[in-house]
Amino acid sequence: MTVASPKTVVVVPTYNERDNLPVLAGLLADLPVPNLHLLVVDDNSPDGTGEIADKLAAESPDNVSVLHRDTKDGLGRAYIAGMIRALEQGADIVVQMDADLSHPVSAIPVMLDALLTKGAAAVIGSRYVAGGSTAADWPWSRRALSVWANGYVNAILRLRLKDATAGFKAWRAETLRAIDPNSVHSNGYSFQVEMNHRAVTRGLTILEVPIRFEERGQGVSKMSLAVQLESALTPWKLRFGGKRG
Repeated sequence: MTVASPKTVVVVPTYNERDNLPVLAGLLADLPVPNLHLLVVDDNSPDGTGEIADKLAAESPDNVSVLHRDTKDGLGRAYIAGMIRALEQGADIVVQMDADLSHPVSAIPVMLDALLTKGAAAVIGSRYVAGGSTAADWPWSRRALSVWANGYVNAILRLRLKDATAGFKAWRAETLRAIDPNSVHSNGYSFQVEMNHRAVTRGLTILEVPIRFEERGQGVSKMSLAVQLESALTPWKLRFGGKRG
């Protein structure tokens, strides 16, 4: 009797990623991962990314789908919408990754293997475990900020994760249901921290596998001052906010 491969849905939020999205879709399509699907969550991109996503879906209707959102209200909200849609589509595994080509597609099979064979609830593609690295052209200030942010989060929340702020993850569907992403409060990049915190406080195991994090392909970063402020405040809210965890 043949056992069906788990359905894996890769959730990719987009905003003005018209140049990067087709490249990413092609790389995902070439992966030796059966039953792999791409779900694009577009926040009404003015550069036409949504139309490009629709074209990709029309060309590969069995493997690509698109969720259009009318407003751009943050990375966290886009991921939550995508995760909920992926679960509705019957996903067994949900992978979250950026559209800007900074996350190596080649790491997905390794992450899935760790998820399925090592009893993990989630797997992080990590810059800071042994073997992981960041782009050589990262300025020292950005590298220092990233390392400091991880130390800051772990000091407050005791997550014991080397890359607690990472945005490249694979989740079991049952983990997401236990966490209930629809009730997550954080929005920007601190969404990553809150999701990890919810898993850890429930006694779930998060593993980390090494990746090389690259600089984005085309376009510009969406990191704003408001996002940075939220990221600084969220760990304290999670620690002392009671029901936020």
